[in-house]
Amino acid sequence: MKKSFTIAGGGIGGLVTALCLHKNGHEVRVYESVNELKPLGVGINLLPHAVRILDYLGLVPELEKIGIKTSNLVYANRLGQIFLSDPRGTFAGYKWPQFSIHRGLLQQMLYRQCVATLGSDKIILGHHLESFSQTEDAITAVFTQNNDTKKRVKVDSDVLIGADGIHSVSRAQCYPEEGKVIFSGNILYRGTSLMPPFLNGSTMTMIGSNQQKMVIYPIGLPHPTTGLQHINWVANLKAEAHENGGIQDWNKEVEKTFLLEKYKAWRYDWLDVYEMINRAASLYEFPMSDRNPLQKWSFGRFSLLGDAAHPMYPIGSNGASQAILDAASLTEAFRRETTVEQALQVYEENRLPATSKIVIQNRKKGPDAILDLMENRFPTGFSTEEIPHSEIDATMSNYKKTAGFDIQTLNQKTASLEE
Repeated sequence: MKKSFTIAGGGIGGLVTALCLHKNGHEVRVYESVNELKPLGVGINLLPHAVRILDYLGLVPELEKIGIKTSNLVYANRLGQIFLSDPRGTFAGYKWPQFSIHRGLLQQMLYRQCVATLGSDKIILGHHLESFSQTEDAITAVFTQNNDTKKRVKVDSDVLIGADGIHSVSRAQCYPEEGKVIFSGNILYRGTSLMPPFLNGSTMTMIGSNQQKMVIYPIGLPHPTTGLQHINWVANLKAEAHENGGIQDWNKEVEKTFLLEKYKAWRYDWLDVYEMINRAASLYEFPMSDRNPLQKWSFGRFSLLGDAAHPMYPIGSNGASQAILDAASLTEAFRRETTVEQALQVYEENRLPATSKIVIQNRKKGPDAILDLMENRFPTGFSTEEIPHSEIDATMSNYKKTAGFDIQTLNQKTASLEE
């Protein structure tokens, strides 16, 4: 069933969807709000189940050029005591690696791939979705050009996919009473620092507790001359009484003096967190928010995808990965079903329950619940013999199953769109 698709949103989910659909013979056009794609944003992780889909698209060599193959995930308490080192990706026996990568560089790479395979005329920048309407035979999206003219452009196709992010216009049209995002009570502060590698140079680490946490991982190989490495980090702090959800904008720059004070004691023999923060050229603030899971994504010839469908807390490294899984599931549904409505319904049935579970799990701290377990049980530190390995392993294993990347299930699959 070959169809014409309009995708509203040129983020990771939208671009991977375009590549998957195009590879399966569909006509695809992507409309993105910004006039120029710049390498903005933060580091992200791509988990093995998502890398499997990118492998299907032939993109693993490109990922290797711009990212790091994550070797393991280390958990430590605020005193710097490590209580878990969990191998990741191929280092854990998966068929596919886990990549730590800069989100902006990933988006730019996907954009270049779309231009090369779909054609530059099929990836249209500077067009913001305004609304959509549909008939029995087609769906019409109305975009506003992001320039002085604000010209309105109508685009007809068989299918419209709303991949327009957490502040989705298309979602708001389907759910006009939903309102604003739901603030978690946590503020994220992120930066990147050029510094010597820590541990083995390919480790991701979680330190502290959900009251005060630091997530740290490299997003580039060490420089061949200086040996310094770009380290991405995100500080997670409970909001002070005067703080609120505010506007979500990863580019809101703030002073770092207060953050240095918060983390002044976090200096370990394997990583100096204080010095890492001090080396950052800039610090950016972001209120951690999500939305409640929906009962329905698909309406006739329209459906939601990625953060527009299931925005979630950045816990467990799942946001971008789940958008990529959406892209694969959507494309596979159109390969199997005979009508647009049937395909979108199958896609929704496959993805909505799965992503809703992750949204709820992440609200319950996801795998990072083990940080609080150790903080609450051993507030002054622990001995090696006291580490509750069975409880920790159970939490990690359950989350991998919920998120769809338990090794036994995933390794039975091939680099395809197979569910």
